[in-house]
Amino acid sequence: MNLTQKIIKAHLVSGEMIPGEEIAISIDQTLTQDSTGTMAYLQFEAIGTDKVKTERSVAYIDHNMLQSSQLNADDHAYIQSVALSHGIYVSKPGNGICHQVHLERFGKPGKTLLGSDSHTPTGGGIGMLAIGAGGLDVALAMGGAPFYLIMPKVVNIELKGRLGAGVTAKDIILKVLEILTTSGGVGKVMEYTGEGVKYLTVPERATITNMGAELGATTSVFPSDDTTKAFLEAQGRGGDFTPLSADDDAEYDEHIVIDLEALKPLAACPHSPGNVKPVSELAGMKVDQICVGSCTNSSYLDLMKVAAILKGKRIHPDVSFTVSPGSRQVLMMLAENGALADILGAGARVLECACGPCIGNGQSPKANAVSLRTFNRNFFNRSGTPSANVYLVSPETAAVSAIAGVMTSPEGVELPEIKMPEKFLINDNLILCPDDFKDVKIVRGDNIKPFPKTHPLASTLKGDVLIKLGDDITTDHIMPSNAALLAYRSNIPYLSDYCLSNCDKEFPARAKAKNGGFIVAGSNYGQGSSREHAALVPLQLGIKAVVAKSFARIHKDNLMNNGILPLVFADPADYDKLEEGDSVAIYDAPDSVRCRKFTLVVENKNINIPLKLECGDRQQKMLLCGGSLRMASGDNS
Repeated sequence: MNLTQKIIKAHLVSGEMIPGEEIAISIDQTLTQDSTGTMAYLQFEAIGTDKVKTERSVAYIDHNMLQSSQLNADDHAYIQSVALSHGIYVSKPGNGICHQVHLERFGKPGKTLLGSDSHTPTGGGIGMLAIGAGGLDVALAMGGAPFYLIMPKVVNIELKGRLGAGVTAKDIILKVLEILTTSGGVGKVMEYTGEGVKYLTVPERATITNMGAELGATTSVFPSDDTTKAFLEAQGRGGDFTPLSADDDAEYDEHIVIDLEALKPLAACPHSPGNVKPVSELAGMKVDQICVGSCTNSSYLDLMKVAAILKGKRIHPDVSFTVSPGSRQVLMMLAENGALADILGAGARVLECACGPCIGNGQSPKANAVSLRTFNRNFFNRSGTPSANVYLVSPETAAVSAIAGVMTSPEGVELPEIKMPEKFLINDNLILCPDDFKDVKIVRGDNIKPFPKTHPLASTLKGDVLIKLGDDITTDHIMPSNAALLAYRSNIPYLSDYCLSNCDKEFPARAKAKNGGFIVAGSNYGQGSSREHAALVPLQLGIKAVVAKSFARIHKDNLMNNGILPLVFADPADYDKLEEGDSVAIYDAPDSVRCRKFTLVVENKNINIPLKLECGDRQQKMLLCGGSLRMASGDNS
């Protein structure tokens, strides 16, 4: 068996491990963050479970850190109180980014981790089966329910040789994105093997598994080996180590070989992580802003390399350069060993240990700027500046470019060797253990509104095509993520006024005036973040179904969890037959769900378009019931 199959088999609750078949697995650990967490905990409360049922669940506060009003602080107070009252650990503001902290303090090889954040697969860097999901799926898992997924295919990505000077783990995953594209991982797990694995540290492995989310992959995983053991021992958690690897004769569905010695520094160009080019082709391009950080590249190892490159140098006068440490542990260690002084001395601005600019929460570049970022996504307007061009690069490329003021390859630049520490600085003062808190009163701010209720599927669904969209529409398009809106993640009625506003500012008003309707889209609809709000806000606006050529995994699940039909064209060419404003209807919708075949009647054109519903038996029942929360509670009213 391969490693993915071994972990799934150890957690299999139901179903057969046949690719394409629905299975259910038990979940050992969960994580939430404050951007998606408020809604997840409202849903968890609605389930009615007194205490969390997992081995370890952690609520992180790392996204909505700007406190320009009471809104974010109110949400943080709610999350802390509701989590502690239900037996959930809390990582307070300033402790760090959820994925970095979980890797350091909580992750365990061989365990399953479900997180309400699409970059939860970071945990695969230490041999976890770590999967991103919508908040409702995580809430159900915290209540003891299994997690349902389609048994993935397993892709063996064999790493040969060793990285050359100036070439990094970021370049490995960018190469994989160049090969597979942003939809090439859908329905698959990326499993890394080969001699090159032993030369990669845990933070480097985590960089690769983190950005596996940009492939659309279910998750990515590395073996748990001596390198993993050394990392956990350095974190004071040697007892959490378990050796794990694929069998020597393991079989895979696909096999990709990457020669690390032939790899060159790469960059993802605007506006997609899959738009990859060699840095050498972009060399000399003037750069206005550089941001180092995010859950992809903010580890101790990453920032020590940046500090070493910057030491004794000066950041170019035309460049704004920021550094966001991934965790308080990283920041304290940099402060203790003097590396922080090297970063500051070069002219960098050090930001809080949080997601920050990666999610558009501050540091929006100037108009028409070129911004190099060590992040995982460069979707249009994600930075908060529509005219900006954002490139994704390694920390090494970022640092040498900051000094030069233009895009510069780190190849040929003298780069000192940075080794992993034998012991990390352990200080968990900002982690709250629920056992230390009794009789916690749950605090609810005025901005915390109930999530929209669903209803059993109606017999007839009628309405207009409210908008027609193209390919690769992201959750950033559907529910924009910026500093102005992040504070309202617990207020779905307010957010609904911004649904798809990046595509058409008139869409929310049109949807309200028409009492809902249908969305039509191209391929890979809903790629990107796991944010459940991209399904909840259309639900609030009365969207009955989304008709697309194909869907991204998490968003498709979120739509079904909230009772919205995700329908696929039986013939993709029929996409061209629909236009905004068409009057459409689905008759006998419940029977159509049962047979998974639909007919979309385009009444103003007198044509019928066949559609498919790609789901399992459980999801059929869920859609008929009106969503997963209604099904879990047995509410058929």
